[in-house]
Amino acid sequence: MAHIELTKLCENAVDARYDIQYLTTEAKNEALLKVAQALLDNAEDIIEANAVDVENGKKNGMHPGLLDRLTLNDKRMEGIAEGLRQVAALPDPIGEVFEEFERPNGLKIKKVRVPMGVVGIIYESRPNVTPDAFSLTFKSGNVTILKGGSDCINSNIAIVKVIRDTLKSLGINENAVQLIEDTDRAVTTQFMKMSEYVDVLIPRGSAGLIRAVVENSNIPVIETGTGNCHIYVDRNADLEKAIHIIINAKTQRIGVCNAAESLVVHKDIKEKFLPLFAKAMKEHNVEVRADKDSRPLIADALEATEEDFGREYLDYIISVKTVNDVDEAIAHINKYNTGHSEAIITENKETAQRFLDRVDAACVYVNVSTRFTDGFEFGFGAEIGISTQKLHARGPMGLKELTSYKYEITGEGQIRP
Repeated sequence: MAHIELTKLCENAVDARYDIQYLTTEAKNEALLKVAQALLDNAEDIIEANAVDVENGKKNGMHPGLLDRLTLNDKRMEGIAEGLRQVAALPDPIGEVFEEFERPNGLKIKKVRVPMGVVGIIYESRPNVTPDAFSLTFKSGNVTILKGGSDCINSNIAIVKVIRDTLKSLGINENAVQLIEDTDRAVTTQFMKMSEYVDVLIPRGSAGLIRAVVENSNIPVIETGTGNCHIYVDRNADLEKAIHIIINAKTQRIGVCNAAESLVVHKDIKEKFLPLFAKAMKEHNVEVRADKDSRPLIADALEATEEDFGREYLDYIISVKTVNDVDEAIAHINKYNTGHSEAIITENKETAQRFLDRVDAACVYVNVSTRFTDGFEFGFGAEIGISTQKLHARGPMGLKELTSYKYEITGEGQIRP
């Protein structure tokens, strides 16, 4: 894609933003429901296009976890449609009044929620991000420019065509969503420089992609991070509950950022718990890499390195660390985590609260799988990503995280003395 073509695409987005910003809630909801049905009506064509991407991924030796993220089927298409329906059912954030007050000089001031404008999203191997991104940006009054990876280009083209055709049939500016179809990385770099047109950029994908966007963009970036998620099994844990949670967090889907990658265990229960854990991991074909205090209790465990403790595997691998107490667990987690999702398994309320208070992450759980860090599970209908930064947005990003605000000031002729 020549620079002039990318510029034209960005100009289309700027021209469309006020058309979308001024749509009524009813019009946006109707469009989302129509798009949801249209995606199901065209599911066969979308899955056929996706199959080309999946086959190319296999030929290129794509990791099984990434292949899982890439694959669409009837069940996942229904999930995508349900996500759009849920977004349609959510309250419209635009126009919400945060606060309202009057100054001594009679000025009446309102702080009101407004769209961001043009939202750029760069992502990899995740075709479900395409409708999610559209639904959330559209409902929050924004337009979006999508730059998916080459791995899912056929899927994305098919999905975006259905969305744009549906919007056009409803008399809505179809440039509410546009896809950069050129897969050349140079185009992605060009896109990161389009600050004249794009108000915010959101990367979603590997650590390498996110780092590249943060380092090269001159557009403000909301960083969605990788997930080195820990589960700490405390001395007061219900061990059966712990095993159940760990199996879910580690093995339900290995290629997602909220999967557990690291286990931390209190020394007082390691003799009893680690053999149970080892048995469960073996049954689920999970390789264990453990520190010297844990390894003797885990059959076939490999030695964990410093790199293992800080690594997002996205694979059937988990690291293990034994600690002396909850404070050492917290210190270990805060040293190696990525600010995503951390969990404690304990029946001690004071220990649980200490963990909640002191672990530095977007989402901190007590007796719950880390797999719940997800916009759908939080009731947001979908998510634009999981923000691991602290400015503006943190955790699953739904509608409100895609908005800004402005002040509306009303007076009766006041002038400043």
